[in-house]
Amino acid sequence: MASVEIYRAQLTREPFLWREMCVTARLLTEGVPLEEIGERVFRDNLFQYPTEKSLKRMARACVLRLQRLEDAEAVRLIAEAPATVSQQLCLYALLKDSRLLRDFMLQVIAVKYQQHDLHCSRADVRAFFLQLQGQNEQVAAWSDSTIQKISGVIMGILIQLGYLANQRSEELQLVYLQPQVREIMERHGDQAWLAMFYTV
Repeated sequence: MASVEIYRAQLTREPFLWREMCVTARLLTEGVPLEEIGERVFRDNLFQYPTEKSLKRMARACVLRLQRLEDAEAVRLIAEAPATVSQQLCLYALLKDSRLLRDFMLQVIAVKYQQHDLHCSRADVRAFFLQLQGQNEQVAAWSDSTIQKISGVIMGILIQLGYLANQRSEELQLVYLQPQVREIMERHGDQAWLAMFYTV
């Protein structure tokens, strides 16, 4: 199981990026060499950003996440599968890249599912960061604005993946793990992460 030992605040600059991940995965499945993807995205503005400023950086982030999957089938599914499958695999890739998000999903979402506690709000995100700041000097050094931004990104991810219905909702939805995603996670020895989803 891949492990990122340090906590990084890159979610403020490189959030979920589902649409961008789909574009990048399509380029990879079409056989575009890794080293050319950033240039292709930049040249043709494939992410359709209003400015070109962050195109190459975002493309690089997407490539790194896809590489962390170490799974050609997962990359193909991100490019071609229905949104539910593709989004769950993008979350899986992000979990491999972000210890921060991984710990939140395991320590907050997975625990809530296990305890049948279907209440989830910004207060849970704040409590997670407060606890983490008490345990980790690196996170303790982050500014309030950084933590606020990351908290907003995490809430956005929960909404996009269907854990929460919208910004105001505090009811944790049951997010069913798609069979193809489960198979890939188990193949890579990440069974412990299944608890982040509602499984039957």
